[in-house]
Amino acid sequence: MRLLFIGGTGNISSECADLAYRRGHDIYVLSRGRSMVPAQYKAVQADRRDIAGMRAALEGIQPDVVLNFLGYDVAEVQIDYQLFVGKLRQYVFISSASVYAKPASLPITEESPLGNAWWDYAQKKLVCEQWLLERHRDDAFPVTIVRPSHTYSKLWVPNPASSASYTYAARLEHRKPVYVPDDGQNPWTLTAASDFAVGLVGLLGRADTIGEAFHITSDEVLTWRQIAAEIADAVGAVSPDIVNIPTDFICEVAPHMTGTLKGDKVHPGVFDNAKIKRFVPELTCQKPFRVGVRESVAWLRAHPDRQNLSAMVDHMIDEVVVRWRAVKR
Repeated sequence: MRLLFIGGTGNISSECADLAYRRGHDIYVLSRGRSMVPAQYKAVQADRRDIAGMRAALEGIQPDVVLNFLGYDVAEVQIDYQLFVGKLRQYVFISSASVYAKPASLPITEESPLGNAWWDYAQKKLVCEQWLLERHRDDAFPVTIVRPSHTYSKLWVPNPASSASYTYAARLEHRKPVYVPDDGQNPWTLTAASDFAVGLVGLLGRADTIGEAFHITSDEVLTWRQIAAEIADAVGAVSPDIVNIPTDFICEVAPHMTGTLKGDKVHPGVFDNAKIKRFVPELTCQKPFRVGVRESVAWLRAHPDRQNLSAMVDHMIDEVVVRWRAVKR
């Protein structure tokens, strides 16, 4: 099939495009030209918010399946609808498992209540989902919803401060303190993008997935304390300084963390993957975090230009820890 990735070089999408290519699909990657598109794919350059530019860039391509990894607002998916209605076998919208109401009854299934009161990112993703499913009901638009939850690749070392930055791991390398929220015992799920890709690619081009929603996650559950300890071990940190700090205190010091913590990471994230495994029986979570985090650390050390170190994140962690320790004296 001819697959068009709207965003195909990111944390999750890179692994998905790679697996789809290895399975024999023709891969087109739409971007603004700021990221290098692998030579084996066909690059399509356009601003995805510019419908005229998109239409011109896509002329003659006629994809069978569109996968949108970069949909954050309804206006963006409305553009896709105008471009592709009546022309596709399938439109895959990459949403987020953060759309489920928090806290949720465990394990979380695709039928769990939706609606995140804390995080605007999750709220926007849900509005996109609802708009697209309305188009499916009213116009037979062939949408499939996919909800990742804290998925990582070699580009990320997932953590409770900023997963897209190597800063948390770098602090552990340099014997600087890091925090975990509350007592660090909240159960959480981290998923390797290579495992996620098996589930996603297995859904492509299938009529029985249209109108359906799937989350695709690992079956491995760790606590935040265990996750921080695995990162510390991966970077070779001996006796790491991992500080338990109440979520409310973190969010008071760093208000921008409220959505990602209170809207996601401090609530138990344990998922029932029975639905995706019914559709894609070959899906197994082959990469435990202990293995995956070591791969990420090794790759990012070998590619320091991709570490995305952040002075802002570093300062935020320092401020949270210092102020908490001052309170506890």
